[in-house]
Amino acid sequence: MQVNRYFDDQVLSLSFENAAGTQSVGLMAVGEYTFGTSQDETMTVVSGALTIKRQADSDFATFNAGDSFEVPANQEFQVKVAEPTAYLCHYA
Repeated sequence: MQVNRYFDDQVLSLSFENAAGTQSVGLMAVGEYTFGTSQDETMTVVSGALTIKRQADSDFATFNAGDSFEVPANQEFQVKVAEPTAYLCHYA
């Protein structure tokens, strides 16, 4: 298990591996962030909401608790967080 801290501790995650593969579970504080990927990622919002814009998107889209979205490897994506939000990320 590994603890990851980003953006002055405004985004925290725990990375782990199990039978489902490599994953991380984390929390994002209110704010705007830009992330980069090194692998394909599937993110599921656990609580709260994430408003995102991937490189191929023409506009921002909001994903609420229970929703999932994919981000391809080697891409940047923007995230807007209006309330503290928890997520699960699966890496392919």
